[in-house]
Amino acid sequence: MLKSRRPSKTYKPDLKLLANRTILVTGAGDGIGRVAAIAYAKHGASLILLGRTRQKLDSVHDEIAERTGQESLIIPVDLAHFDANSAIELKRGLQNEYSRLDGILHNASILGPKTKIEDYPYAEWMQVFQVNLHSAYLITQALVPLLRNALDASIVFTSSGVGHRGRAYWGAYSLSKFATEGLTQVLADELSEGSNIRVNSLNPGATRTSMRAEAFPSEDPNTLPTAEEHMPLYLYLMGPDSKGKTGKAYNVHDW
Repeated sequence: MLKSRRPSKTYKPDLKLLANRTILVTGAGDGIGRVAAIAYAKHGASLILLGRTRQKLDSVHDEIAERTGQESLIIPVDLAHFDANSAIELKRGLQNEYSRLDGILHNASILGPKTKIEDYPYAEWMQVFQVNLHSAYLITQALVPLLRNALDASIVFTSSGVGHRGRAYWGAYSLSKFATEGLTQVLADELSEGSNIRVNSLNPGATRTSMRAEAFPSEDPNTLPTAEEHMPLYLYLMGPDSKGKTGKAYNVHDW
């Protein structure tokens, strides 16, 4: 996969960049997912908020409504238990509400234990892959028909630096992100001919989030960029300015 740099160091998305577009964000209740959902709404999109905790999703919904006057669809779901039947139900539900889907940001991830491979608990290994990879595959597979109905559509998978270069003790998280890069490449190649859907990965790098604090408890979070600082790239990849860009690995620190 080619690594891609920003189109311009001064990229400023139009406030109507995502007008009349419907975008699904997973892990929308907290961290980067929350910030991205609000940013997409501020730039005109209608949001589908998918996450584990209803209270957090309600909070994002209310903030979007207050800032934009728009209502968002809330889908509380625990991706640790998301299976093929769940994907069918999601597809049916969204097809009843929408004629098309313009984008998906796969943001939901869990860290899992930081330990040696030889000591890694099998159940937690499988749970990390379930949330970080398998649920994203199932959601994407189910919703490609709705994405095909859009004039141009974007799928963005959240990657990580440890998904490009393995690192000791990062175990299932690292390998799930390697697999996410592979899923991005395969899907982008499959959709490259005769499709309106572009597929890219995005590595947000070190960001001031609760997951980062969990991974590096001794780190001063004030030394890290906020999720808001990364939003130009998130908007670029989700909006029409990135039409024709597919199968690429984006890194916010190259922007």
